[in-house]
Amino acid sequence: MSIRCDAVLTDVEEGTGAVAFIAYSELEAVLNVGSTEEGTPPGRLNSHVVSCTVGKPTNLSKPFNFTLRHKTEQREDEEARCVSWQSAGGQGYWSEKDCERLAGNRFYTTCGCWHLSSFAILMAVSDIQEDFALKLVTYVGLSLSVLCLFLAILTFLLCRSLWNVSVALHLQLSICLFVADILFLVAMHHIRNRLACAMLASLLHYLFLACFTWMFLEGLHLFLTVRNLRVVNYTSASRFKKRYMYPTGYGVPALIVAVSIAINPSGYGTDKHCWLTTEGGFVWSFIGPVCAIILVNLVFFLTTLWILRDKLSTLNKDVSSLKSTRMLTFKALAHVLLLGCTWGLGLLQTRSSTLLVAFLFTGLNSLQGVFIFIVHCLLNQQVMEQYQRWLQAFSSKTETTELTMTSMNITSVTEGDRPVTRGSEGCKWQE
Repeated sequence: MSIRCDAVLTDVEEGTGAVAFIAYSELEAVLNVGSTEEGTPPGRLNSHVVSCTVGKPTNLSKPFNFTLRHKTEQREDEEARCVSWQSAGGQGYWSEKDCERLAGNRFYTTCGCWHLSSFAILMAVSDIQEDFALKLVTYVGLSLSVLCLFLAILTFLLCRSLWNVSVALHLQLSICLFVADILFLVAMHHIRNRLACAMLASLLHYLFLACFTWMFLEGLHLFLTVRNLRVVNYTSASRFKKRYMYPTGYGVPALIVAVSIAINPSGYGTDKHCWLTTEGGFVWSFIGPVCAIILVNLVFFLTTLWILRDKLSTLNKDVSSLKSTRMLTFKALAHVLLLGCTWGLGLLQTRSSTLLVAFLFTGLNSLQGVFIFIVHCLLNQQVMEQYQRWLQAFSSKTETTELTMTSMNITSVTEGDRPVTRGSEGCKWQE
């Protein structure tokens, strides 16, 4: 326990005072049946009940802190809360008023309170029922993303005439995100085996890190492209070394996951989800690289805008894929959004966050595949021209097939009083 001296001193001139910190051995077994104040969720006491007094009434100018050890290890589905015993009308109850949790882990909790009373650690079940609308947004958004990513992957593979480094980066990102979304939809909430859940969590960890690594490579490639706007073949592979692209895109995430497993092999899989545990800060093995990539790509974006302002006026007119400042700037901005800025909303999600933040985070991230298809396919003039050629070829093939089927169907008709027969060529009428 720590408390300010001015809250303890009874005689300031002499500097004397006293403070009593009392721990009751089994009192929590008796008070645990007491009710909780409205707004404080019910739960179980998981510490000794302690009392603090300084022997005089006092108003604390600053809170005093105390740390209590848990009697049993905190579970994944529990949340530690600092409560004090309040008496009213001969009855008592546990209240969170003027107390807050400052720090702690599975084994202890540190509290800060503005008043002196009897205190304990209340373990409240934190298993909040998932909102149906939020769940619906997740599954609908991911389903659309899977469909759009599938179409994008087919487009990138079949448009060989448009193949370049940029398309290769888009393809790898789409593949990683496609597999991750499929695994999330199919297995995230349906695996009960702990080992299988841990394996799925490590695989999702790798795939999402791979997505962000390819996003980083896309940001780097965009930066190098804009920096070399004066070069006609601005997407030349010489500007972006392919031999480093794939080892970086798939090797760096593998290294991070391998180190994470070596440090904390039990950090994958929880009682509720097949994902990284939040205990001991292990989830930062994912959040840390994500935040770093978002910041680096934000720097790339700002630098890109700066270069565009200075160099776009001297852009070679032969560069057909960069026809306007508006389109290039829009693609740069959309690119940064795709690079994970929407994941920044995840850092705002806490137990006290609003439902709006939860919907924005869930909706935007579940629709990343749709964004990729729109920006890199539907808003790409060359891809749309290829779509039109495919559609025309398909229409011509369909018409040819119908004409062939018709010409093979020999029929007899009557024209006035003369019977005529359409021949097998289907080109002219004969008597």
